[in-house]
Amino acid sequence: MNALQRLATLPTLGWCLAAGVASAAAPDILEATEPLPVKVVIVTMFEIGADEGDAPGEFQLWKERRNLDVRLPFPHSHHDLFYNAESQLLGMVTGIGTAQSAAATMALGLDPRFDLSQAYWLIAGIAGIDPEDASIGSAAWSAYLVDGDLAYEIDAREKPEDWPTGYFARRSQRPFDPNKPDPVEGEMHVANIALRDWAYELTKGLELFDSEGLAAARAPFTEHPNARKPPFVLKGGHIAAMTFWHGALMNDWANDWVRYWSNGATDFVTSAMEETGTFLSIQYLHRLGRVDKNRLMVLRAGSNYTMPPPGLTAAEHLLREKKGYSGMEAALEALYLVGSTVIDELLSNWDTHGKTIPGGSKE
Repeated sequence: MNALQRLATLPTLGWCLAAGVASAAAPDILEATEPLPVKVVIVTMFEIGADEGDAPGEFQLWKERRNLDVRLPFPHSHHDLFYNAESQLLGMVTGIGTAQSAAATMALGLDPRFDLSQAYWLIAGIAGIDPEDASIGSAAWSAYLVDGDLAYEIDAREKPEDWPTGYFARRSQRPFDPNKPDPVEGEMHVANIALRDWAYELTKGLELFDSEGLAAARAPFTEHPNARKPPFVLKGGHIAAMTFWHGALMNDWANDWVRYWSNGATDFVTSAMEETGTFLSIQYLHRLGRVDKNRLMVLRAGSNYTMPPPGLTAAEHLLREKKGYSGMEAALEALYLVGSTVIDELLSNWDTHGKTIPGGSKE
Protein backbone atom coordinates (compact mmCIF):
# COMPACT_ATOMS: atom_id res chain seq x y z
CA MET A 1 0.00 0.00 0.00
CA ASN A 2 1.45 3.37 -0.99
CA ALA A 3 1.33 6.60 1.01
CA LEU A 4 -1.74 7.92 -0.80
CA GLN A 5 -3.67 4.72 -0.21
CA ARG A 6 -2.74 4.74 3.46
CA LEU A 7 -4.05 8.29 3.87
CA ALA A 8 -7.25 7.55 1.99
CA THR A 9 -8.07 4.58 4.21
CA LEU A 10 -7.50 6.27 7.56
CA PRO A 11 -10.67 8.13 8.52
CA THR A 12 -9.31 9.55 11.77
CA LEU A 13 -5.65 10.15 10.99
CA GLY A 14 -5.97 13.85 10.20
CA TRP A 15 -7.96 14.49 13.36
CA CYS A 16 -5.59 12.47 15.54
CA LEU A 17 -2.56 14.29 14.19
CA ALA A 18 -4.12 17.73 14.47
CA ALA A 19 -5.23 17.05 18.03
CA GLY A 20 -1.93 15.49 19.09
CA VAL A 21 -3.62 12.12 19.70
CA ALA A 22 -2.03 8.86 18.59
CA SER A 23 -3.57 5.44 18.26
CA ALA A 24 -1.58 2.24 18.63
CA ALA A 25 -1.11 2.07 14.85
CA ALA A 26 -0.25 5.74 14.35
CA PRO A 27 3.56 5.48 14.83
CA ASP A 28 3.94 2.92 12.02
CA ILE A 29 1.65 4.93 9.78
CA LEU A 30 3.52 8.14 10.39
CA GLU A 31 6.87 6.52 9.75
CA ALA A 32 5.68 5.18 6.39
CA THR A 33 3.78 8.20 5.14
CA GLU A 34 5.17 11.37 3.59
CA PRO A 35 2.98 14.48 3.31
CA LEU A 36 1.07 14.67 0.04
CA PRO A 37 2.40 17.43 -2.24
CA VAL A 38 -0.27 19.94 -3.26
CA LYS A 39 0.13 22.32 -6.19
CA VAL A 40 -3.31 23.96 -6.12
CA VAL A 41 -6.04 23.97 -3.49
CA ILE A 42 -9.45 24.57 -5.09
CA VAL A 43 -11.54 26.26 -2.41
CA THR A 44 -15.30 26.00 -2.83
CA MET A 45 -17.93 26.81 -0.24
CA PHE A 46 -20.92 24.54 -0.84
CA GLU A 47 -22.28 21.58 -2.73
CA ILE A 48 -25.88 20.66 -3.53
CA GLY A 49 -26.81 17.09 -2.75
CA ALA A 50 -24.17 14.59 -3.87
CA ASP A 51 -20.66 15.47 -4.96
CA GLU A 52 -21.33 14.24 -8.48
CA GLY A 53 -24.12 13.14 -10.78
CA ASP A 54 -26.86 15.59 -9.75
CA ALA A 55 -27.48 19.35 -9.84
CA PRO A 56 -24.05 20.90 -9.23
CA GLY A 57 -22.98 23.29 -6.55
CA GLU A 58 -19.58 24.94 -6.49
CA PHE A 59 -17.57 21.75 -6.03
CA GLN A 60 -19.08 19.22 -8.42
CA LEU A 61 -17.64 20.35 -11.75
CA TRP A 62 -14.16 20.39 -10.26
CA LYS A 63 -14.53 16.90 -8.83
CA GLU A 64 -15.91 15.40 -12.03
CA ARG A 65 -13.81 17.19 -14.64
CA ARG A 66 -10.53 17.29 -12.72
CA ASN A 67 -10.79 13.65 -11.63
CA LEU A 68 -10.53 14.40 -7.93
CA ASP A 69 -11.00 10.71 -7.27
CA VAL A 70 -9.18 10.09 -3.99
CA ARG A 71 -11.36 10.84 -0.99
CA LEU A 72 -9.42 11.92 2.09
CA PRO A 73 -11.48 11.97 5.30
CA PHE A 74 -11.61 15.39 6.92
CA PRO A 75 -13.73 14.98 10.06
CA HIS A 76 -12.39 18.16 11.62
CA SER A 77 -14.23 20.26 9.05
CA HIS A 78 -17.40 20.52 6.98
CA HIS A 79 -16.71 18.14 4.08
CA ASP A 80 -14.15 15.52 3.10
CA LEU A 81 -11.25 16.47 0.83
CA PHE A 82 -10.66 15.09 -2.68
CA TYR A 83 -7.29 14.75 -4.38
CA ASN A 84 -5.78 13.84 -7.73
CA ALA A 85 -2.38 12.20 -7.32
CA GLU A 86 -1.18 12.95 -10.85
CA SER A 87 -2.06 16.65 -11.00
CA GLN A 88 -1.66 17.18 -7.24
CA LEU A 89 -4.87 19.18 -7.10
CA LEU A 90 -6.76 19.19 -3.81
CA GLY A 91 -10.45 20.14 -3.65
CA MET A 92 -12.21 21.34 -0.52
CA VAL A 93 -15.70 22.50 0.46
CA THR A 94 -15.50 24.85 3.43
CA GLY A 95 -19.16 25.30 4.25
CA ILE A 96 -21.04 28.58 3.92
CA GLY A 97 -20.10 31.66 5.92
CA THR A 98 -16.99 33.29 7.32
CA ALA A 99 -16.80 31.10 10.42
CA GLN A 100 -16.89 27.84 8.46
CA SER A 101 -14.47 29.01 5.80
CA ALA A 102 -11.96 30.22 8.39
CA ALA A 103 -12.20 27.01 10.42
CA ALA A 104 -11.90 24.73 7.39
CA THR A 105 -8.94 26.62 5.93
CA MET A 106 -7.11 26.60 9.24
CA ALA A 107 -7.81 22.89 9.71
CA LEU A 108 -6.41 22.10 6.28
CA GLY A 109 -3.39 24.34 6.72
CA LEU A 110 -2.44 22.61 9.98
CA ASP A 111 -3.10 19.09 8.70
CA PRO A 112 0.28 17.31 8.52
CA ARG A 113 -0.96 14.98 5.79
CA PHE A 114 -0.30 17.73 3.24
CA ASP A 115 2.68 19.74 2.02
CA LEU A 116 1.12 23.12 1.18
CA SER A 117 4.35 25.09 1.11
CA GLN A 118 4.16 25.77 -2.64
CA ALA A 119 0.40 25.46 -3.05
CA TYR A 120 -1.64 28.07 -4.86
CA TRP A 121 -5.09 28.65 -3.39
CA LEU A 122 -7.95 29.34 -5.80
CA ILE A 123 -11.17 30.48 -4.16
CA ALA A 124 -13.85 29.74 -6.75
CA GLY A 125 -17.41 30.58 -5.78
CA ILE A 126 -20.65 32.13 -6.94
CA ALA A 127 -21.56 35.66 -5.90
CA GLY A 128 -23.98 38.49 -6.17
CA ILE A 129 -22.79 40.88 -8.84
CA ASP A 130 -23.31 44.63 -9.23
CA PRO A 131 -25.23 45.36 -12.46
CA GLU A 132 -23.31 48.60 -12.71
CA ASP A 133 -20.19 46.56 -13.44
CA ALA A 134 -21.10 43.25 -15.06
CA SER A 135 -23.71 40.69 -16.01
CA ILE A 136 -24.61 37.41 -14.35
CA GLY A 137 -22.31 34.68 -15.55
CA SER A 138 -19.36 37.09 -15.53
CA ALA A 139 -16.26 36.19 -13.52
CA ALA A 140 -14.38 38.72 -11.40
CA TRP A 141 -10.85 38.48 -10.04
CA SER A 142 -10.53 40.29 -6.71
CA ALA A 143 -7.64 41.39 -4.53
CA TYR A 144 -9.41 43.84 -2.20
CA LEU A 145 -11.47 41.77 0.23
CA VAL A 146 -13.67 43.95 2.43
CA ASP A 147 -15.56 42.78 5.50
CA GLY A 148 -19.17 43.91 5.52
CA ASP A 149 -19.88 42.96 9.14
CA LEU A 150 -17.25 44.64 11.32
CA ALA A 151 -18.91 47.97 12.09
CA TYR A 152 -21.07 50.07 14.35
CA GLU A 153 -24.76 50.33 13.46
CA ILE A 154 -27.65 52.55 14.49
CA ASP A 155 -31.09 51.82 13.11
CA ALA A 156 -31.70 54.23 10.22
CA ARG A 157 -34.81 55.53 11.97
CA GLU A 158 -32.64 56.78 14.84
CA LYS A 159 -29.60 58.08 12.98
CA PRO A 160 -28.75 61.80 12.84
CA GLU A 161 -30.48 63.50 9.92
CA ASP A 162 -27.22 64.45 8.21
CA TRP A 163 -25.89 60.88 8.22
CA PRO A 164 -26.36 58.95 4.97
CA THR A 165 -26.59 55.66 6.88
CA GLY A 166 -26.53 54.34 10.42
CA TYR A 167 -23.70 51.94 9.55
CA PHE A 168 -20.15 53.13 10.13
CA ALA A 169 -16.67 51.90 10.85
CA ARG A 170 -15.64 50.88 14.33
CA ARG A 171 -13.21 53.31 15.96
CA SER A 172 -14.67 56.14 13.86
CA GLN A 173 -17.10 58.98 14.63
CA ARG A 174 -19.54 58.91 11.74
CA PRO A 175 -20.31 57.15 8.45
CA PHE A 176 -17.32 57.34 6.11
CA ASP A 177 -15.33 59.34 8.61
CA PRO A 178 -12.35 60.86 6.74
CA ASN A 179 -10.23 60.01 9.78
CA LYS A 180 -10.55 56.36 8.88
CA PRO A 181 -8.95 53.88 11.26
CA ASP A 182 -6.41 51.41 9.91
CA PRO A 183 -8.06 48.08 9.04
CA VAL A 184 -6.12 46.28 11.75
CA GLU A 185 -9.12 44.27 12.95
CA GLY A 186 -9.81 42.64 9.61
CA GLU A 187 -12.03 45.23 7.95
CA MET A 188 -10.10 44.74 4.72
CA HIS A 189 -7.50 42.30 3.43
CA VAL A 190 -5.46 42.69 0.26
CA ALA A 191 -4.45 39.59 -1.65
CA ASN A 192 -1.54 39.58 -4.10
CA ILE A 193 -2.49 42.27 -6.63
CA ALA A 194 0.25 41.26 -9.08
CA LEU A 195 -0.98 37.66 -9.12
CA ARG A 196 -4.55 38.85 -9.59
CA ASP A 197 -3.49 40.98 -12.55
CA TRP A 198 -1.58 38.06 -14.06
CA ALA A 199 -4.63 35.80 -13.74
CA TYR A 200 -6.85 38.47 -15.27
CA GLU A 201 -4.55 39.04 -18.24
CA LEU A 202 -4.44 35.29 -18.83
CA THR A 203 -8.24 34.95 -18.86
CA LYS A 204 -9.72 38.27 -19.94
CA GLY A 205 -10.29 37.14 -23.52
CA LEU A 206 -12.16 33.93 -22.70
CA GLU A 207 -15.61 33.44 -24.16
CA LEU A 208 -17.85 32.49 -21.24
CA PHE A 209 -21.00 30.39 -21.17
CA ASP A 210 -24.13 32.16 -22.43
CA SER A 211 -27.67 31.12 -23.26
CA GLU A 212 -31.05 32.47 -24.32
CA GLY A 213 -32.26 32.17 -20.74
CA LEU A 214 -29.33 34.20 -19.50
CA ALA A 215 -29.94 36.87 -22.13
CA ALA A 216 -33.58 37.08 -21.06
CA ALA A 217 -32.58 37.48 -17.41
CA ARG A 218 -30.24 40.38 -18.15
CA ALA A 219 -32.50 42.18 -20.65
CA PRO A 220 -34.62 44.03 -18.03
CA PHE A 221 -31.58 45.92 -16.71
CA THR A 222 -32.15 48.77 -19.13
CA GLU A 223 -30.38 51.32 -16.94
CA HIS A 224 -27.17 49.30 -16.62
CA PRO A 225 -25.36 48.62 -19.91
CA ASN A 226 -22.77 46.30 -18.36
CA ALA A 227 -25.52 44.15 -16.89
CA ARG A 228 -26.86 43.47 -20.39
CA LYS A 229 -23.57 42.33 -21.90
CA PRO A 230 -22.80 38.65 -22.46
CA PRO A 231 -20.71 37.31 -19.56
CA PHE A 232 -17.09 38.46 -19.44
CA VAL A 233 -14.02 38.43 -17.18
CA LEU A 234 -13.19 41.52 -15.14
CA LYS A 235 -11.45 42.78 -12.00
CA GLY A 236 -13.10 44.40 -9.00
CA GLY A 237 -13.55 44.67 -5.26
CA HIS A 238 -15.23 42.00 -3.17
CA ILE A 239 -17.33 42.35 -0.04
CA ALA A 240 -17.87 39.51 2.42
CA ALA A 241 -20.84 39.76 4.78
CA MET A 242 -22.87 37.16 6.61
CA THR A 243 -26.18 38.86 5.76
CA PHE A 244 -27.57 38.20 2.27
CA TRP A 245 -28.45 41.78 1.45
CA HIS A 246 -30.24 43.05 -1.66
CA GLY A 247 -31.51 46.22 -3.30
CA ALA A 248 -30.38 49.50 -4.81
CA LEU A 249 -29.77 51.25 -1.49
CA MET A 250 -27.71 48.37 -0.14
CA ASN A 251 -25.86 48.25 -3.46
CA ASP A 252 -24.93 51.91 -3.06
CA TRP A 253 -23.75 51.19 0.48
CA ALA A 254 -21.57 48.29 -0.71
CA ASN A 255 -19.90 50.48 -3.34
CA ASP A 256 -19.26 53.24 -0.81
CA TRP A 257 -18.01 50.76 1.80
CA VAL A 258 -15.50 49.12 -0.56
CA ARG A 259 -14.29 52.46 -1.90
CA TYR A 260 -13.91 53.71 1.67
CA TRP A 261 -11.77 50.83 2.90
CA SER A 262 -9.73 50.54 -0.30
CA ASN A 263 -9.00 54.28 -0.33
CA GLY A 264 -10.70 54.54 -3.70
CA ALA A 265 -8.60 51.83 -5.32
CA THR A 266 -11.71 49.89 -6.32
CA ASP A 267 -15.43 49.68 -5.78
CA PHE A 268 -17.80 46.81 -5.15
CA VAL A 269 -18.28 44.21 -7.90
CA THR A 270 -19.05 40.90 -6.15
CA SER A 271 -20.59 39.92 -2.82
CA ALA A 272 -20.41 36.68 -0.86
CA MET A 273 -19.71 35.62 2.73
CA GLU A 274 -16.41 33.85 3.14
CA GLU A 275 -13.32 35.60 1.79
CA THR A 276 -12.26 37.56 4.85
CA GLY A 277 -12.35 34.43 7.01
CA THR A 278 -10.46 32.37 4.44
CA PHE A 279 -7.81 35.04 3.96
CA LEU A 280 -7.32 35.55 7.68
CA SER A 281 -6.58 31.85 8.16
CA ILE A 282 -4.18 31.91 5.20
CA GLN A 283 -2.44 34.91 6.74
CA TYR A 284 -2.00 33.15 10.08
CA LEU A 285 -0.80 29.97 8.37
CA HIS A 286 1.68 32.07 6.39
CA ARG A 287 3.19 33.29 9.67
CA LEU A 288 3.69 29.66 10.66
CA GLY A 289 5.43 28.89 7.37
CA ARG A 290 2.71 26.39 6.43
CA VAL A 291 1.49 28.27 3.33
CA ASP A 292 2.39 31.26 1.18
CA LYS A 293 -0.33 33.92 1.41
CA ASN A 294 0.96 35.50 -1.80
CA ARG A 295 -0.35 32.45 -3.71
CA LEU A 296 -4.01 33.13 -2.92
CA MET A 297 -6.38 34.03 -5.78
CA VAL A 298 -10.04 35.03 -5.46
CA LEU A 299 -12.42 34.29 -8.33
CA ARG A 300 -16.13 34.92 -8.01
CA ALA A 301 -18.77 34.58 -10.73
CA GLY A 302 -22.15 36.29 -10.71
CA SER A 303 -25.07 33.96 -10.07
CA ASN A 304 -27.48 36.80 -9.30
CA TYR A 305 -27.69 40.57 -9.44
CA THR A 306 -27.45 42.47 -6.17
CA MET A 307 -30.32 44.81 -7.03
CA PRO A 308 -33.47 44.58 -9.13
CA PRO A 309 -34.10 45.91 -12.62
CA PRO A 310 -36.63 48.70 -13.20
CA GLY A 311 -40.17 47.62 -12.43
CA LEU A 312 -39.38 45.28 -9.53
CA THR A 313 -38.97 46.06 -5.85
CA ALA A 314 -36.00 44.74 -3.93
CA ALA A 315 -38.25 42.30 -2.07
CA GLU A 316 -39.87 41.00 -5.26
CA HIS A 317 -36.53 40.45 -6.94
CA LEU A 318 -34.89 38.84 -3.92
CA LEU A 319 -37.75 36.38 -3.42
CA ARG A 320 -37.74 35.52 -7.12
CA GLU A 321 -34.00 34.83 -7.08
CA LYS A 322 -34.37 32.83 -3.88
CA LYS A 323 -36.26 30.20 -5.87
CA GLY A 324 -33.21 29.64 -8.07
CA TYR A 325 -30.44 31.98 -9.16
CA SER A 326 -30.91 32.95 -12.79
CA GLY A 327 -27.15 32.88 -13.40
CA MET A 328 -26.28 29.75 -11.41
CA GLU A 329 -25.35 27.45 -14.31
CA ALA A 330 -23.45 30.19 -16.11
CA ALA A 331 -21.56 31.17 -12.97
CA LEU A 332 -20.46 27.60 -12.26
CA GLU A 333 -19.29 27.14 -15.85
CA ALA A 334 -17.43 30.45 -15.74
CA LEU A 335 -15.69 29.51 -12.51
CA TYR A 336 -14.54 26.24 -14.01
CA LEU A 337 -13.38 27.67 -17.34
CA VAL A 338 -11.61 30.73 -15.96
CA GLY A 339 -10.16 28.90 -12.98
CA SER A 340 -9.02 25.95 -15.08
CA THR A 341 -7.22 28.24 -17.50
CA VAL A 342 -5.10 29.53 -14.63
CA ILE A 343 -4.61 26.08 -13.12
CA ASP A 344 -3.52 24.63 -16.47
CA GLU A 345 -0.92 27.35 -16.87
CA LEU A 346 0.41 26.80 -13.35
CA LEU A 347 0.66 23.03 -13.80
CA SER A 348 2.08 23.04 -17.31
CA ASN A 349 4.89 25.36 -16.24
CA TRP A 350 5.31 24.13 -12.68
CA ASP A 351 9.11 24.14 -12.87
CA THR A 352 8.81 27.93 -13.06
CA HIS A 353 5.58 28.68 -11.18
CA GLY A 354 6.33 26.31 -8.33
CA LYS A 355 9.35 28.42 -7.46
CA THR A 356 8.30 31.87 -8.65
CA ILE A 357 4.86 33.42 -8.35
CA PRO A 358 3.56 34.80 -11.67
CA GLY A 359 3.45 38.57 -11.63
CA GLY A 360 5.46 38.78 -8.41
CA SER A 361 4.78 38.30 -4.73
CA LYS A 362 4.25 41.85 -3.52
CA GLU A 363 0.80 42.97 -2.41
